[in-house]
Amino acid sequence: MAEPDTEITHDETAEPAVPAPPAATGAAATAAPPELARLLAAWLPGQRWFAGKGRPFTVEEATALGMLTERPWRSDVWLVRVRHDDDGSTDTYQVPLVRRPQPADQIGHVLVGETADPDYGGRSWWYDALHDKEVTGAWLTGIAGGRTEGRLEFVPGPDAAELPLEASSLVNPREQSNTSLIFDDAAILKVFRRLHPGFNPDIEVHQALATLDGGERHVAKLLGYVRADWTGADGAPVRADLAMMQEFFQTASDGWELAKVSVRDLYAEADLHANEVGGDFAGEAHRLGQATAEVHGDLARALPTGTLEEADLAELAAAMGRRLDAALSTVPKLGPYAPGLRAAFAALGAHPGGVPVQRVHGDYHLGQVLRTSHRWVVLDFEGEPAKPLSERTGPDSPVRDLAGMLRSFDYAARHLLADHPYEPHLAYRAEEWALRNREAFLDGYAEAGGPDPRDDTVLLRAYEADKAVYEAVYEARNRPSWLPIPLASLARLTEGARP
Repeated sequence: MAEPDTEITHDETAEPAVPAPPAATGAAATAAPPELARLLAAWLPGQRWFAGKGRPFTVEEATALGMLTERPWRSDVWLVRVRHDDDGSTDTYQVPLVRRPQPADQIGHVLVGETADPDYGGRSWWYDALHDKEVTGAWLTGIAGGRTEGRLEFVPGPDAAELPLEASSLVNPREQSNTSLIFDDAAILKVFRRLHPGFNPDIEVHQALATLDGGERHVAKLLGYVRADWTGADGAPVRADLAMMQEFFQTASDGWELAKVSVRDLYAEADLHANEVGGDFAGEAHRLGQATAEVHGDLARALPTGTLEEADLAELAAAMGRRLDAALSTVPKLGPYAPGLRAAFAALGAHPGGVPVQRVHGDYHLGQVLRTSHRWVVLDFEGEPAKPLSERTGPDSPVRDLAGMLRSFDYAARHLLADHPYEPHLAYRAEEWALRNREAFLDGYAEAGGPDPRDDTVLLRAYEADKAVYEAVYEARNRPSWLPIPLASLARLTEGARP
């Protein structure tokens, strides 16, 4: 890989005129000119998927891995490596860019900037290529044809013949950590923004499940993916997955949205209980529990399993305690719950061991599931984006997923109350809805063959409490009015757990 000509910090503003970057042909990677690197440094902090918000950083290197399109407009996949000034750590991002010789108003909202370009009409306007419908079709045709371009390799899946090659793309506005393109309601491409060496967990899980008889019953079919190789900051070779293409469920409903409708129906009926409202969600929660147990069973068949012994559980409890210590400095309102939380984690540390572990989802909540006309479908097996890849792919207790979904039921029940004055009647209804659906979910899980986590309250309480602590930090930083949601759950989780 060509070495960068310069390092650009995100607050530099000078823009020297430089020649345009040469074409990315063959297997070589093309370094960005300083002007483009400077534009990227200013543009990155404004992107939803950029993980370094609020931290000073330097764009250490930007290189083009390969060309997506040459006509009508040139677009390439760029690799952007940033180094954080506070601790010297680095992150690598994927930024597909399209350059046009004139401004394009239809994609003006994703303009990166303008550079001198004597070989391309004198000036070039650079845009996020994933929002440019005139070039996004290259992802479809590349996967369908098994194309190789520069450092890019497009890999078709067994069902790649189903790809809608003439489809138009639409960016999914709800995506946070990545960017997803929907092609005519037939296929969805998830482009990974923050890259990690090795196999992407989502692709790895879908490939493993595809080898099982019935393994794809609760997941979307993998239609293909894109990977690349380059040279890392330490000079070592790197191979990583860049994107994955899956079937898209046109008529499916998002689990979070379905749950919100149920809660709204309940709040609208002042005199009815959760089981009396027409939009009662408990039946769906029960079926979701069954689907979750079946997915966990499939993952255990397809990928490695093991057990957590006493020493492992002691270390897990210690890690939860360290996260609590860090959270207390950020969220002082956690203070009253700290003794009960420490008692819950101490009980986990004294657990006798023999806890089964396996591959799990890792970031399981109502927003990660879809309800089709006849089944629940589980999405996004990447795990929590903030965690290192080794933690996201390592075996864990399925209780982590169950705790995540239980927390999601609490959020669905209470989110409408977050920005309103306290009303005891509605607070009671929220607790009633959450409890009913939590129990229905766990009943379904146990009935479908999953171990009932209510038989090991120490494990379930610790995982739920750890998740609620994480939520408290997130809400304090991003949505302070929602902080009462995890705090209310901590009051329940720490009751009876105080030393």
